Amino acid sequence: MIRPVFADLAGQERVISTLTAEVDRGNPTHAWLVTGPPGSGRTTAARAFAAALQCTQTPAGCGQCANCKMVMNSEHPDVSFVSTDKFEYQIADVRHLITRAQESAGTGRWRIIIIEDADRMSERSTNVLLKAIEEPPAKMIWILCAPSPADVLVTIRSRCRAVNLSVPAAQDVADLLVRRDGLEPEQAMFAARVSQSHIGVARLLARDEQARIQREKVVTLPLRTTTLPQAMAAAAEISKLASERAENITGTDLQNKIAQLRHANGLGLEENIPAGLRGQFKALEDDAKRFARRTAFDALDRTLTDLTTFFRDVLSIQLHADIELINEHLREKLERFAAAQSSEKSLAQLDAINETRSRLAANVNQLMALEALMTRLLPQPGRR
Repeated sequence: MIRPVFADLAGQERVISTLTAEVDRGNPTHAWLVTGPPGSGRTTAARAFAAALQCTQTPAGCGQCANCKMVMNSEHPDVSFVSTDKFEYQIADVRHLITRAQESAGTGRWRIIIIEDADRMSERSTNVLLKAIEEPPAKMIWILCAPSPADVLVTIRSRCRAVNLSVPAAQDVADLLVRRDGLEPEQAMFAARVSQSHIGVARLLARDEQARIQREKVVTLPLRTTTLPQAMAAAAEISKLASERAENITGTDLQNKIAQLRHANGLGLEENIPAGLRGQFKALEDDAKRFARRTAFDALDRTLTDLTTFFRDVLSIQLHADIELINEHLREKLERFAAAQSSEKSLAQLDAINETRSRLAANVNQLMALEALMTRLLPQPGRR
């Protein structure tokens, strides 16, 4: 039976078994690398593992004791959750982590540091972390999360025990959404399928009509893009959608943080900021700009992932693959599109999207990259 703290890990029974066995052993490995594709639940697994390690009940991982609740709510004083708003961690960030790692556990059994995006560490930053992982203080546990082992330097991953999460089945994700979020089974299954079993995205799509509308606009772009001017317009539309997604997140986040900083310093909402505090507010705005850049990149990457599903479905139809389409609700339109071009063209279109994602990650001009992509996604000449 799965213990309560692990209940939100959809379709990961093998990993849960490994982690609970380690908790029950009572002397866990001091460094872990939790990997898995986006949306598989890397941070969820790390959080559940930390909660079980700090749990005071038997069997550990009850989800009801004070320690479990504090860890699950990110409030436990001995469990630190670390992420970055930047494209990569700075050396100063890592040195701060190492200092925190030297602190003894207070109320919990272990001092635990969870690095949610270890793949964003540069080689120099990782090398600073290496000695701390090699020679940790007593009762200290590191948990690093990354998409794959290849995203972490070999010197780090060779010193960590690895657990790899798989892409959960759509049915497992749907069952989780029904059980945890109270969604209707049909609604949950649709969201799980079109998100490609990305739990966070599935939850957003199931609950947010605007998110579903935005995704539908992206996925159906190839049906509405048949000329060069339309391709240029589509590129601009993709860029705008990604920026709007990022702005919706970062704008609210910045305003909340400014309000909190004003409150902490006894300032009213309209009161002028004293000269001595302007540096703090400036630093907050600079962090928000970095966060906006990262959020915009992540939103754009997700948009291109959604676009990939269109051509993946087209290719599946052309190859007569006996699998359910991701965009099953568009089957009739997809079949017409598939009949109008070759499978070689569809494969080339998929390659073009993946190449563009790599170029954007390398910080090329966003609009130019998207315009080049949409040109390559135009229908095969003479076939439509």
